[in-house]
Amino acid sequence: MKTLSRKDEIISVAAHLFNEKGYKAVSMRDIATALDIKAASLYNHISGKQEILSEIILKVAEEFTVGMEKVVDENSSAIKKVEKVIELHIDITVNHSEALAALNNDWMHLEDEDLKAFVKMREDYEENFRSIIKQGIDAGEIKRYHPEVILFSILSTLRTLYLWNQKRGKLDVNILKKDMVSVLIKGIV
Repeated sequence: MKTLSRKDEIISVAAHLFNEKGYKAVSMRDIATALDIKAASLYNHISGKQEILSEIILKVAEEFTVGMEKVVDENSSAIKKVEKVIELHIDITVNHSEALAALNNDWMHLEDEDLKAFVKMREDYEENFRSIIKQGIDAGEIKRYHPEVILFSILSTLRTLYLWNQKRGKLDVNILKKDMVSVLIKGIV
């Protein structure tokens, strides 16, 4: 098992606290207390809460971006690409549940360039997914529903999966992928 650096440990503990209480409700003192160190010691590793939030959110957003780029570059059908996007969301949810909570709930607290970077990644991601859906409709693989309705239906389910997964306990990821792909796809093909 890889040993976390002190900075990574701080970020991990903060992600847990942000998930529990929300970004605004968590202080640097709360993070320090959870780590059993003095608040001033945190500043040896990070500049503040904003840096922690940026690290958490942008890392996950980058993972989504890289994953989507791989899907877009695949030489496969649109429906196969939709399946891969669903599986990407499931993998990220299972592996980064608390970070995903920060991404979904606290992204608006990002500042300046980090906020711009996140919004651009999110918009590009959604546009890529929209394009895949449109390609599937044009190819007759996906029913001729409005692409925005399909996009919203799939993404709203996937974006809240972390909540359901945390409450229900850890369902086997392979079953989750197989069944969720089947449930979401059968509604559009």
